[in-house]
Order: sequence, then C-alpha cells, then structure tokens
Amino acid sequence: MVKGANVGLASLSENVDAVIVSLGWASPTGEGDADVSVLLLDANGKVRDDADFYFYNHPVAPDGSVQLLGKVPVGEGSEDRIGFDLTAIPAEVDRIVVAASRYEGARFDELEDLRVTLADGSGEDLLRFAVDDPGAVSAFIFGELYRRGDDWKFRAVGQGYASGLAGLATDFGVDIDDDAEAETAAEAQAEAEAQAAAEAAEEGTSTETETETGAEAEIGAGAASGAHPAPAAPGESEPPLPAPPPDALPALPSPRPAGDDGKPPKAAARPRTARKKVTLPKAVKKSLAENDSWKGARLFPVSALKSDRDRETRATSVLLSVMAQVPEFGRRLTAAFGAPTGRMETFTEVSLPHGDTPRRPDGIIRVERAGKLWTALVETKTNGNPLRSEQVQAYMDIAARRGYEAVITLSNDVALEGSPLVDVKIDGRRKHKVALRHLSWAEVAHQAQLLIRHEGVGNSAHAWLLQELLHYLQHDNSGCHGFQNMGAAWVPVRKGIEDETLCQGDPRALEVVESWERLVRQVSLGLGGELGQKVLPVQRARRGTDPGARRARMADELCAEGRLRAELRIEGAPGVLAVGADLRTGRLRTSVEIPAPEQGYPLTWAKRLVRRLAEAPADLHVETLVEEGAGPRGTLERLRPEPADLLPRSGARITGFRLTLFKGMGNGRGSAETGFIRSVDDAVQRFHGTVLTHLDPPAVRRPAAVEQAAGG
Repeated sequence: MVKGANVGLASLSENVDAVIVSLGWASPTGEGDADVSVLLLDANGKVRDDADFYFYNHPVAPDGSVQLLGKVPVGEGSEDRIGFDLTAIPAEVDRIVVAASRYEGARFDELEDLRVTLADGSGEDLLRFAVDDPGAVSAFIFGELYRRGDDWKFRAVGQGYASGLAGLATDFGVDIDDDAEAETAAEAQAEAEAQAAAEAAEEGTSTETETETGAEAEIGAGAASGAHPAPAAPGESEPPLPAPPPDALPALPSPRPAGDDGKPPKAAARPRTARKKVTLPKAVKKSLAENDSWKGARLFPVSALKSDRDRETRATSVLLSVMAQVPEFGRRLTAAFGAPTGRMETFTEVSLPHGDTPRRPDGIIRVERAGKLWTALVETKTNGNPLRSEQVQAYMDIAARRGYEAVITLSNDVALEGSPLVDVKIDGRRKHKVALRHLSWAEVAHQAQLLIRHEGVGNSAHAWLLQELLHYLQHDNSGCHGFQNMGAAWVPVRKGIEDETLCQGDPRALEVVESWERLVRQVSLGLGGELGQKVLPVQRARRGTDPGARRARMADELCAEGRLRAELRIEGAPGVLAVGADLRTGRLRTSVEIPAPEQGYPLTWAKRLVRRLAEAPADLHVETLVEEGAGPRGTLERLRPEPADLLPRSGARITGFRLTLFKGMGNGRGSAETGFIRSVDDAVQRFHGTVLTHLDPPAVRRPAAVEQAAGG
C-alpha cells in the first residue's frame, strides 16, 4: 500500500473477524526500539473515555477486543503485534488508530524499514505499508481500521507527532496527567505498599493490593501537537484526523454523583505516559513447616509422572485447564493465533475420524463468540521429544476438512523465523485455510510470568492458578523445561573447532547456529519473564538480508573464529548485553558497553562507576573505551582502591566503558548442571543480577524542540 490508500478487509480474506496488526522496524545499531499504542475513536474522532487508549501501561481491553501481544524478533529487527477481535469492538467505535512512540528523545528517522502488516485469522499476511520517510518525530500513526457499513477497512496513514505519545493521545481526547509531582507521589506510594506487604509477610499476615485496570493504569506527561490529516484515497470521503489549535485544552470531567455513604466516588487516575514502575515484595512469607524437608501441597503434582506419555497428557491437561479458567491467560496465548474473544472451553484426548484409524489430538481449544466457534487442535511434546511431520500433517488435514481454524504445536523447541520445526503441505485447492502455529513451553511460562509480575490478572485466585502452573512447568519432572539440547551436530562441531578441521560450508555449523539462536531466544524469554520487562535478541544484519543469509554468515564466522555471538536488549538497561561463546577456549563472555557522561570530569566518572559497582563481582573486568587505540583495563578488585587507573595516560578522549565477566563453558550439549545451555543461562542471569542492576538507567535525552528553545 501507499500513503493514503485504503482497502476493505473482506475483499482480501473471508477470515477477518480477528486480525493481527504488526508494526516493524530495524535499527542500524541494534538498540533502537519503539512501543505500539491503539486508540478507539467515536464518530467525532475522539476517545469515548481514557480507557479507549491502549499502550504499555494499559495493554488489554477487558472484553479482549484489543490486546497488545508484545514484541518478537523478525529478520534484522523486531515486530510489535496487536490482536484485534473486530466482532467485539463496541458499535459506537468508528475508527481504530494504530500508532507507535519512541522515548528518551529518540526519533523515528533513526530507525529503518518501518512497516505495518495485517494478517487474517489464519495467519496469512493481507497487506503491507512501508514508511519511507517518517521524519524527526517521536510518535507516529502507521494506519487505522475504520468502519464502512458492516465491514472494516484499513487505511495507510503515515503521520508523525513531534510531541510524542502524550501529544498524540491528547489530540484524540485522552486526558493526560502531566503532573510530575503526582507521578513521583504515585511511585512513592507503590514503594510504600510493597514495603508494607513485605513487612506483613514477615509477621505471617498477607496484604492484598488490587491491580489497576482500564483507565486506572498509570501513564506521564506530554504536550499536544499540531498534526496534519492524512490524505484520503481518490473517490472516497474519509474522516479527517483531528487538528485542534495549540491552545486547546481537554475538557474537564463533569462532577460525579455522591455514593451511598454521601461521599463522592474516588476519581479514576488519568493516564500517565511515564512507564509503570513495578515493585515486587522484597521479603518472602515465612513457612509454618517445622523444617525445610516439608513440601507444600500443590494443585498439579508431578511425583507420579514416569513416562513421556504421562508427561504429555498431564502437561496438556494442566495448561488447557488454566487457559480456560484464567481468561487473561487464555486470550493472551490464543489471540496471536487469530482466536476471537469469547467463552473458551478446552478438551483433552478427543477422538476424531481420519481414514481407517481415528486420530487423537492431545487437546482441543474452542472459543464461542456470537454463536460462532473458533477451534484449534493441539499437539504436545515434552521432555525434548521432537514433533513428527506426519502427525502434524494429519491434524492439518483433519482441521481443513472439519472447518477448524488452527493447529497449535507445543514442545520444548523454539521456532525460528524461516526455519519451520515441521514440514507440512498445504492444499491450495481448499478454500478453507488452517493456521499452523507453534508455542514453546518457555514462551508459555514467559506469558504467565508477565501476567503475574507486570500486567496483572483479575483476582488472587487467577494469580494463584498461574503460580501453580509455573511451579509445574519449572519442576524437573514435568518435561516442560524448554529448549534443552544443542543437537547432534554440537559435539562434532566443537571437536572440529578444537582440531581446526571444521571447514566453511559444513552443514553441521549451520545446525549449531540455529540451536544457538533458539537458546538465545529462550534465555530472553526467561529473563524477560522474571523481570516483567521486554528482553529481545538484537540482530545487527544489513538491511534487506533474510534470516537464512544471516545464519549462513554466522556459520562461516563459527568455522573461521570458533565463536558464537548474540546481543540482548533489556528494557531499562544502560546498554546492550553481549553474550559470546568461544569454543576454542571454552569460555563464555558477557559484557555491556556504557557511554561516558556528557558532562563532568573523567576522574569523577571513574570514581562514580566503581562506587556503583560496589556489590559487583571482584573479577569483573572494566575497560576504558577511547576514540583511538585501546584504553586501560583491569579487574574491579584492582580498580576499587585506585579508580584513577581507568584514565588513559595519553589523555585520549573517553567515549565509554566496557564491563565484562568470564565464565567456564559447559561441556555437555544439554541443560544438565554441567551442560552448555545451563552455563549460558547462568552467565546471563549472573551478569544482569550482579552488574546491570547496579548501573544507572539510560540517560534521558531532551527532545530536539526543547534543545532548540534552550539554545535560542
């Protein structure tokens, strides 16, 4: 599509009751990122109330009509996905604006390959709009969905806002709370509540804190912007985008009537575009057990699991039952597969006819919405067992014949872009399309952790069910530990590197690179779930290259240098976490580069850095980065009494510092205590917990408009 063009969704597919909109971008440095947002507008082009504004502090609609599904690594960048159940959008909503914003003074013209794609319920891409020149703006409207009679259409907008997310939201009628003092007070209150909960736990009592939802989600500040409406396509009159005068102010809410007690009800907090601060209790509730050998009773026991079949049956039943009982969790997992919002029921061990021999999928998910059924067959594998192509193919054929919408596979393996786990044939002559989607057990645990730690669920019973699910998945006997084997090529490749007999073009090197990518993706999921933050692998590939070409280059590098490399971008971290495995020396390297402050004296920088790292490991290597040549380096143990040793004697300008930890690499290909997979996960966890958490967050850069005003 081109800017201003529009198209009816019904003309592209028959399966558009639920759609997935993906916003994508790439960054030359690997550090650039943005966040999606959605606004539901009425016929006047304004939100009905603040709850119609969906973004990182308010990601899910209570009715499931809008769900921000999070980021996934794609090609040389990432995509942020949004699930829409168009049948659940309220009738008074006339238009849905899909936008994204950057933060800390960053601009969209610093990103590359900006695009928006829309896929139908079967996962088939229907349209794509590429943005050529977004401009130096911090918020950007990619497109919008709007009604025309009973149908929905999509329009490519391509409009920027220099005033950021707050300015964009204000233009559409959202009442933004721009009081910095209120923000600080709210954060202080959150910390006080967390501390009170911790103290109550110490005394054996419990304190429950209600989870804010809807318009009560916390968000910061911003100013309105003057925006220009996107042009309509020729021959059709489109609703113009709002462009209020700069001095227009949002209307104040009308007074609300008093409640039964004669007091006015508590006013809902206005949205604040500052990111919500999540604080977990610091103390663990003391147990009443007489000694540590006592084990608490669990809803999902694992002690009786003896065979792979037992593990598969139990894992499927446990997962599907929790999905049906916790709507937020069930919708989170199925919305990405095109499922609508509605009443969900799940089943196990269902017999379906297939030729002479009936087939028994491990599970079935059914969602009812407005008298219509959405159905997915589920095939589960545990304990590292691989999916079988012929089995998945049979389920795809059954689903196509019976009019089911999807086949979902679950295993410990992690799917990669351009590298399917199973090969199936799709009969193009069939009118009905079936989506084939994969979930790893690590991703299931990740989504459960995000709901518990970051986004919140409806009530304490739902949170407890998710905790029980997590305990089950993480138990050694469940078989749901995630990716846990580097594959048959791992040992021959390591020996070939040690003997210097591994040649470029060896297909086994490519297998190891794919396993490495799966491991890095799983480590990102695990760390992101624990932190309640986004953690994504960074791809520093040239623009326009595909995943296969990138992996081929990494395989050549592995053969030539004996190294595997990856980078993780952690939300809120001062830099990108680099992870490297040197197969020649058997060492793992984790590091981060932090820029030098813009103001102050080098000695002050060095002293402050060493002071911030007071609790970091003594064997942490600190290296000074200079404009030309190599700077001084040393271990933290040696630098603590003499921070001045970090200053270059040549007087070269310091550009930053590199912090590095080294760790021995496991020998085994699996996830046992001595295995390579476990050692990589431990190295990343240790570096984040002992180094990154003690560093300052990224410096906030002032917007260009503010800098010009200050300079003028």
